[in-house]
Amino acid sequence: MRNCVPASWRTIPFDLAFKNVTSSKLKLPRGSYSVTGIYPVIDQGEDYIGGYTDDETLVHPTPPPVVVFGDHTRAVKYVDRQFVQGADGVKVLAPSSAMSPRFAYWSLSHADITSRGYARHYSLVRKLEFLLPPLPEQHRIVEAVESYLTRLDDAVASLERVQRNLERYRASVLKAAVEGRLVPIEAALARKEGRSYEPASVLLERILVERKIRWIEDAAEKARAKAEARSLKAGKPWTPEDDALALAKARKTAETKYKEPEAPDTADLPTLPEGWCWTSIGEAFEVLVGATPSRRESTYWNGVIPWVSSGEIMFNRIRATRETITEAGLANTSTQVSPPGTVLIGMIGEGKTRGQVAIQEIAACNNQNSAAIRVSETPCISEYVYFYLESQYEQTRRRGSGGNQPALSKARVSVIPLPLPPAAEQRSIALALEEKLSVEQAITTQLVYAQKKSVRFRQSILKWAFEGKLVEQNPDDEPASALLERIRAERSEARR
Repeated sequence: MRNCVPASWRTIPFDLAFKNVTSSKLKLPRGSYSVTGIYPVIDQGEDYIGGYTDDETLVHPTPPPVVVFGDHTRAVKYVDRQFVQGADGVKVLAPSSAMSPRFAYWSLSHADITSRGYARHYSLVRKLEFLLPPLPEQHRIVEAVESYLTRLDDAVASLERVQRNLERYRASVLKAAVEGRLVPIEAALARKEGRSYEPASVLLERILVERKIRWIEDAAEKARAKAEARSLKAGKPWTPEDDALALAKARKTAETKYKEPEAPDTADLPTLPEGWCWTSIGEAFEVLVGATPSRRESTYWNGVIPWVSSGEIMFNRIRATRETITEAGLANTSTQVSPPGTVLIGMIGEGKTRGQVAIQEIAACNNQNSAAIRVSETPCISEYVYFYLESQYEQTRRRGSGGNQPALSKARVSVIPLPLPPAAEQRSIALALEEKLSVEQAITTQLVYAQKKSVRFRQSILKWAFEGKLVEQNPDDEPASALLERIRAERSEARR
């Protein structure tokens, strides 16, 4: 360590750098925190102050400043006022006179402490050694570090404000789009141009007719295939006439069994622009919940069929998947391959996953924690449905139910109301959104890069500081060796 730092520096073990002054009695359990009070409660949580109390008898006796270390969390806090110690996982450390208190704080903050998860870390801290510059240089380092970091924090705060403004812009553009305020409505354009147009109500009727025909044909084909199999099993020949009769009979039976999808209750829904109509996801589109093939069957995995996990659904376009399944995996589960243009929606998770959407640009199947909305099998525009569901993200999340892990279901996804514009207007909305949001996305990408760069710059500032490269050395400073000898002498005298 000393080979890459100034010759006037030394290293100091933890026991000479800090004194553990943690109180075993004067501490306040989390359940006793107040929202307001005279004294802050400093604990190991992420927030600098965990809570407050007015109980003067619990004030930590060590004069500030001190450094508080979170034994479980590795959080490091500098405390320069009277405080009350949190009850769990808190170590209160008083810097020795060898180290400027702020320098001691930054030294511990910069220390490489291996994570043990939520296990304790203080035993690792006690084995640390810290770099010890001359005391005047410590003050100069602290001043420089905090000056740089203050300016960096200001820049990061500006980036975060821009990010919030972009999020508000995106939300307002999406809201305008799905309320018919982003592009001229098709009805008005048709009047202006003296032409007719297909209202969304007619489009919806066409969708429902096509869905019914497709369902009946699928059901009839399955029934016909079963009839053929029974005939062949019985040793009877299967003629073209048998095939035609079986298919016709199956069509009639399927037609009597077909259930029309339920229309949404529009009583509490807002009035839509001319030419639009209300429908629901389940009325306009087929909704399928996926499945996961058994992980114990190696023959089900690493095939040629893309398989989408819910973690891959994050307001994006799916062009490839992390995992694939085989034909055997597909045959042995209820998941189905959905065509390109299918919109996926995450159904499980208290995190961000529930309610997020994606568009498949490939044919793929999905797992049981997501639903496939087969938009591309209708005259509707997949991008419009995708953008609408993005605009409804928070509302969709609230549709989830359950205890520890609220969830959507096929039924809850199916009843999501959908304001349906004419097909031409859907296309115009989708194109306008792609144009406007591509600019927002490009700026967001640059912001994310700048934020990551700021994190690296923060790390670099501290690295330079503890390599002696941030401030100049002064040959007139008392060398750290003399400072270290004095501290050792003081500790030796105190033990006598």
